[in-house]
Amino acid sequence: MTSAPNIVVVMSDQHRADMLGCAGDHSVATPAIDALAASGVRFSRVSCQGPLCMPSRASFLTERYVRDHGVYTNWSEVSDGWPTYLWCLREAGYHTVHLGKAHLYRDELTGARHVDELAWRLRALGFCEVVETGDKFLGEVATRYSDHLAASGLLDAYRRFIAERSYQGEAETGRNATKSVPMWDATPAPLPLASYVDVWHGALATEWILSYDKDQPFFLFVGFPGPHDPWDAPAEALARYQDVDISMPASTARPQLEGTGRYRALLESFLWLSDSATMTTDAIRSMRRSYAADITVIDQAVGEMVAALEARSLLEDTWFLYTTDHGEMAGSHGLLSKCVLYEPAVRVPLVVRPPGGCAPRVVGTLVEQLDVPATVRELAGAPPLPGSEGRSLLAHLEGGSSPPRRVAVSENWGFASFETDRYRLVVDEDAGTPCQLFDLDQDPTEDVNLVADPALSEVLEELMEELVRPFLAIPPARPVPSLFTG
Repeated sequence: MTSAPNIVVVMSDQHRADMLGCAGDHSVATPAIDALAASGVRFSRVSCQGPLCMPSRASFLTERYVRDHGVYTNWSEVSDGWPTYLWCLREAGYHTVHLGKAHLYRDELTGARHVDELAWRLRALGFCEVVETGDKFLGEVATRYSDHLAASGLLDAYRRFIAERSYQGEAETGRNATKSVPMWDATPAPLPLASYVDVWHGALATEWILSYDKDQPFFLFVGFPGPHDPWDAPAEALARYQDVDISMPASTARPQLEGTGRYRALLESFLWLSDSATMTTDAIRSMRRSYAADITVIDQAVGEMVAALEARSLLEDTWFLYTTDHGEMAGSHGLLSKCVLYEPAVRVPLVVRPPGGCAPRVVGTLVEQLDVPATVRELAGAPPLPGSEGRSLLAHLEGGSSPPRRVAVSENWGFASFETDRYRLVVDEDAGTPCQLFDLDQDPTEDVNLVADPALSEVLEELMEELVRPFLAIPPARPVPSLFTG
């Protein structure tokens, strides 16, 4: 093995940042991630660049804002030829590996029968080795996970189960979308725990670590499909939470719709998509219990990966990072899912353990998730990525600090959140008009929209002039106007 460190990035899907033991939620069992935080650095104020899978993942890949790369929904893809941080790692001599969920393109449109046929697409983005799988919904294209279920005689039963929980129609917006059960349904999957999707993915990663035999340092990206909906943790995983008083959202107050302009249509769509009219307190509690159970499944897999690194005497030469692609409302504001620009959907966890560990630290300054691949490049001694908007966090990891970001930007469906130390401003990107303004010091749950408050008019104009208008001056790469703003 060379002197360059190995790097492991674990990206789950839709893990709400505050539902971690190390983040203060002791109703959620995350001992492995907590152990990483206890010998590493936890960043408590990290914003994804888009609270939806493909926009966020495209930003992570390219270190660019959604406005730049143009993947503003799950219906778009990163165009061929975009430079990625992976090619920089390749240039630095790394063996780059993808295991699990990628969600960087729409495999159902390729005509492929099995996702293995599409490995060239991830290789074209910079991965040397690829074992890609999809999400929980088991689409038309087979994967190695669906192969496992088929070989175990479990595939048909799980397909029937998942079909009831799949939206037909524009599932990301709630428009014309229908399914057989409400969004908050938390029926356990008809699977033994050993065959559950996140257990299987954890075993895949652990086996890879135990069998790695190349001389090159490795960069290993592991994508877990959970804890994304459906809330389907198997009964065996759920039993761990039978008597747990699970945490509940700090506020379930429905969004104030008046004065939000065209953003109102997005809020209304997600109130509808969340089945908010029928989502009782007990329904939220049941959903969060299943969600927490899946988080614990992933946490156990993380622990097994760390143990495998230790067994191979690699842990002391490996950076280990845990994050997710975006958050989850999980009942906040009477909403489930993501896409809206509230903190629970935008905020993501980030825990970084250096080789050998360090004294635990919590960094509370504003961080954007595109700073993570920028950090990975610096850890690897890799060259710059052309056009990168990321800022390395290495100074924080070495016990120091770096100049803080003044603003963190997250975009979705033609709207953008601009978060500063004190305020969150949501703007209609196409109209260039404010939709929501929250004073995070006085209103951390973002219940009171101050966008029309005369007392905040000067603050609003300062934010618009110094942060929003310069950002919006860059023409968007969106191929068409947003469904909600066009």
